[in-house]
Amino acid sequence: MKFLLAIVLCGVVVLGTFPLSSDAQASQLDPSFYRDTCPTVHSIVRDVLRNVSKTDPRILASLMRVHFHDCFVQGCDASILLNDTATIVSEQGAAPNNNSIRGLNVVNDIKTAVEAACPNTVSCADILALAAEIASVLGGGPDWKVPLGRRDSLTANRTLANQNLPAAFFTLPQLTTAFANQGLNITDLVTLSGAHTFGRAQCQFFFARLYNFNGTGNPDPTLDSSYRQILQSQCPIDGSKNTSVVNLDLTTPDTVDNKYYSNLQAQKGLLQSDQELFSTPNASTTAIVNNFSANQTLFFEAFKASMIKMGNIGVLTGTNGEIRKQCNFVNSNSMGLANVASNKESFSEDGIVSSY
Repeated sequence: MKFLLAIVLCGVVVLGTFPLSSDAQASQLDPSFYRDTCPTVHSIVRDVLRNVSKTDPRILASLMRVHFHDCFVQGCDASILLNDTATIVSEQGAAPNNNSIRGLNVVNDIKTAVEAACPNTVSCADILALAAEIASVLGGGPDWKVPLGRRDSLTANRTLANQNLPAAFFTLPQLTTAFANQGLNITDLVTLSGAHTFGRAQCQFFFARLYNFNGTGNPDPTLDSSYRQILQSQCPIDGSKNTSVVNLDLTTPDTVDNKYYSNLQAQKGLLQSDQELFSTPNASTTAIVNNFSANQTLFFEAFKASMIKMGNIGVLTGTNGEIRKQCNFVNSNSMGLANVASNKESFSEDGIVSSY
């Protein structure tokens, strides 16, 4: 969206057009954006997601992860949903997403239900933001008023997906940089990592921690030995079960709570990127982990704030982008359903931090 700026110089009025900043775009979002045009959108998304979660409880973490992976790549614009076409190189093929992003078929189901009630009105980017909030609630976590009014991108960026999405083996400095590049601070990093309170990860993404951490030939010393033995039984050294999935939170694997942080204190974080938050010497993140472990309400309040903050990254508003009719294709190619999004979902991983 652009606006006109009038500048008076020496009695002469000069008119120019200037693009709105990302902050200005985000300021145009409003939880009541669809109050008149699609007042039932929240309940529609909730009903679809609730029904799916009855048979697939993992879908809650999966869709929260999709929202995260969307926002970290050219903003919260639903670019991750776009399939490969003659002109689009899909982000779904990026290393952090390929064979691990799941739930895109459910997003399409939600979009179909929303379109039936409110045609050409609700963006796919807003559907992702709503689904993330509803996933939190259905998982037993906090609710928040989701700012709405995003529009959908006309492009995707696989290169940026490979560059921007943090990996499961990232150190704390690498994680800090990846989040800072999106305008997110240390508190946001620790808070959003708490989405690993539910979901799963494939053995291959923490395999080195079990057997050959950083090429030492030994396990990760920050991994509790009894927990390591459990993981080794699930992920044997021969690599035969590298695509098997393990709970990110060994205590309450399908519930949004603060047990993730207690696990870190006990050196039972599944991914290196998890345990780094607590076990990195002299790190400021350690105190935040301790606070969240001791006070679930504090974590929930921080989680709401950080999810809203993340959901404001690089949004399109006004006349920028479009409202897609189908989430996996731009409108100019909306009839090209040769490759539906669900064909990307044969493997499984959930959570905020990505894994290669």
